[in-house]
Amino acid sequence: QVQLVESGGGLVQAGGSLRLSCAASGLALSSYYMGWFRQAPGKEREFVARISLFGTSTSYADSVQGRFTISRDNAKNTMYLQMNSLKPEDTAVYYCAVAQDWARLRVGVTDYWGQGTQVTVSS
Repeated sequence: QVQLVESGGGLVQAGGSLRLSCAASGLALSSYYMGWFRQAPGKEREFVARISLFGTSTSYADSVQGRFTISRDNAKNTMYLQMNSLKPEDTAVYYCAVAQDWARLRVGVTDYWGQGTQVTVSS
């Protein structure tokens, strides 16, 4: 059974930092591209960042470029999202996802999703 479990969310003041983790089980992680998405109240889920099979390529949404860093450790079956200089508009539920197609991952067509972790940034 495949599971993706996010952790590390919480409440932080604007300008602060959080590090999200996504622990994967039940799949050969090195066969999957991985990504982070988020959904704010009343809004559609949106792409945040993605990372290639062995971490050599990454891409980010314009809104987080330069503030967020995605990484992965296949030996630990875990992906991370380091979020710095957080803004109130970063408040959302953050989801991790995996896909076997790089382009499809970018538009949210994924093989598996996690359950999400709440990130709240106060002003």
